[in-house]
Amino acid sequence: MNVRAKIIMSISALALLLLFVTPLWRITLEAPQYPDGVTMYIWINKITGDTPHTLQNINILNHYVGMKYIEPDSIPELKYFPFIIGAMSLLGLVVAWIGKRSLVLTWLIILVVLCGLGLYDFYLWEYDYGHNLDPKAPIKVPGMSYQPPLFGSKMLLNFKADSYPYWGGLWLGLSIILAALSWYLAGVFKKTK
Repeated sequence: MNVRAKIIMSISALALLLLFVTPLWRITLEAPQYPDGVTMYIWINKITGDTPHTLQNINILNHYVGMKYIEPDSIPELKYFPFIIGAMSLLGLVVAWIGKRSLVLTWLIILVVLCGLGLYDFYLWEYDYGHNLDPKAPIKVPGMSYQPPLFGSKMLLNFKADSYPYWGGLWLGLSIILAALSWYLAGVFKKTK
């Protein structure tokens, strides 16, 4: 691999570390009683909100329709995702140092597969919270589920739920694009020799 491809691969690997300082995903609930919305941020190792009481407010709302409480300490993914991201970043730097184009492609495929598995896991998490409702809930609407969208907007009773990647999701996407660019440039340089 040429120096440019190695540098781009290194930046790709280091971009993953930005997931430790920015949330990966954002879910916002808007309703007449919350005109500014209530926003929950999902990081690779925690769940926070736009205020210190956001998670508590969301859990109170969830209680009325029978959804489980969101308890970050009981979500195992938040414990092991940081290790996966750290290992992928370190592995990406090793790949850049070794400089083999085939290793860049292998790293890229692993990262894309991990992203796909992460999204599927997030979907299952949302499905569980939105469908497995307490039958003793104060508010019951026959046939209604409260699963927020994986991506996009959806009305849940009088709440509009928006679910989109946040800065961490953008850094992850950038990491994938840069690794693909590194792989491409390594191939172009090889052909022009």
